[in-house]
Amino acid sequence: MNKTQMMQWGGMPCVRLDAGGYSALIAPEVGSNVIRLQDVTNGIEFFRFSDNNTYETLLQSAEVWGLPTLYLPNRFADGILKTSDAVYHLPVNEKAPYNNHIHGFLHKRAHTVVEHGADANCAWAKTAYDYDEKDPFFQYLPIRFRAEFTFILSACGLEYEFKLINLSRKMMPISVATHTAINSPFVVGAKEKDARITVPIGKRCLLNDRCLPTKELGDLTVQDLEYRSGSRCPVLQNIDNEMYFAERMMIDGEDFYGLVCEDLASGKKFAYEISDNYKFWIIWNDRGFNGYFCPEPMSAMIDAPNLDLPNAFTGYQELAPEESCAFQQRFFTL
Repeated sequence: MNKTQMMQWGGMPCVRLDAGGYSALIAPEVGSNVIRLQDVTNGIEFFRFSDNNTYETLLQSAEVWGLPTLYLPNRFADGILKTSDAVYHLPVNEKAPYNNHIHGFLHKRAHTVVEHGADANCAWAKTAYDYDEKDPFFQYLPIRFRAEFTFILSACGLEYEFKLINLSRKMMPISVATHTAINSPFVVGAKEKDARITVPIGKRCLLNDRCLPTKELGDLTVQDLEYRSGSRCPVLQNIDNEMYFAERMMIDGEDFYGLVCEDLASGKKFAYEISDNYKFWIIWNDRGFNGYFCPEPMSAMIDAPNLDLPNAFTGYQELAPEESCAFQQRFFTL
């Protein structure tokens, strides 16, 4: 039976969704993070999760648990963000030698539950956040907007939409990512060494020692090509901010835009599908021995609005007043 319920977990209110053999736990007060997603039938724990987590734990390190949505994501050199009609100075919260602003603020804000419910087909929840003068970050980025989050759980897995609406009179910079923390191992009882990831990557975007783009592209190395062939183990080795253009692949004869994770021993797999407006992947695993890895879909290149490159290349876009844009993702077992 499909159902939703409000509950207390880890000292905070959460929305639990159960449908189609899946279960999801959403923490609206920590940026609408999906702090747990399970395929109960097949024993798959999609995201990094701990029963011992609390609200304080998640808020302190929201980037490395569950499915955190980042706005504005990744790095801006020296905290500077140049739009078509303004220059903003964001706080430099990544210390030397990087000296960047990193990851924005939205994933740590308390969002509002708009609705939740279930029917014979699915369970769903909607949350939202209105960004205005009441937010402490507004002194750096004075652009009012509304963020809306929709989660639908069914036999098709978890479908997620993130929508931004510009409520200001300024152009709104759009760069979006999820710092998706995949559990390792993601199959219950499996061994980390048996994990493999298939990512249809294109050219590699080269980064400098501040993790900022050099604006040069690199040909794929033998190790990079392991992503394309599905032979890359995403843990037990250091994968440090490897950024690539995203490309497409085929699954069971059908076109697919996303990636696939597989446990070799059991043969169990899950897919992570993304919408076309995510243009890049960054792969990172916190040195590889901490029980998770992060394949991060990004709509725009790191530091995109500040790069002297065409927006069609970097993925950067802006919303005019009253305009909106939306991004979709889906997680499901194959």
